[in-house]
Amino acid sequence: MTLKIISAAEVLFEGEVKAATLPGSMGAFTVLHNHASLVAMLSAGTVRYELPDGSEQSRPIPGGVADVDNNVISVCVY
Repeated sequence: MTLKIISAAEVLFEGEVKAATLPGSMGAFTVLHNHASLVAMLSAGTVRYELPDGSEQSRPIPGGVADVDNNVISVCVY
């Protein structure tokens, strides 16, 4: 699946991932392949994601909105 982390100024990350954990406003949640569609508010925190090679990366965000649909996770940060 594809993860896109974008701000108004730039694309912070775009690539294939096996899983992504997002800091939801009501608690962290993990998105896996074929996850149900959703839109969620994000709090300040860290987006953690596992790459296809098994390595893990993370990126702090100040908050934003996540949209999950058809194996694309779009994270728009403030």
